Amino acid sequence: MKEIELFTDGSSLGNPGRGGWCAILRYQGSERVLSGAQSEATNNQMELLAVIEALKVLKEPCSVTLYSDSSYVIKGINEWLYGWVKKNFKNVKNPELWQAYLDAAKPHRVRGVWVKGHDGHEENERCDKIARDVAAQLTA
Repeated sequence: MKEIELFTDGSSLGNPGRGGWCAILRYQGSERVLSGAQSEATNNQMELLAVIEALKVLKEPCSVTLYSDSSYVIKGINEWLYGWVKKNFKNVKNPELWQAYLDAAKPHRVRGVWVKGHDGHEENERCDKIARDVAAQLTA
């Protein structure tokens, strides 16, 4: 099983507002950068969408180590998701995105690692800048 490093970040200018996301996939020194934007989104939605979109591009089952500054995403994946599924996402925000995450993650082994945001982590800083830039490019 291929070992993939995944670095993600999301941004929302206004929260909710113009949203952007970025993901950096790394495998054996090669990188692929993905990004996207939505006209109306929250920061948490963009954080989670970055993970979903990155997992969707993987062509075979992989072991993925996800690095994110989003406690919402990391705790959601590592701690809360099992309970949310058991209660059919009752009273959970963004259930459609969490279901999309489950679908995208199904063939993979995903382990989340929290990194402190805006603290000099190279890939987190790159993702943050790209996510903000793509959100800012949307017309208000």
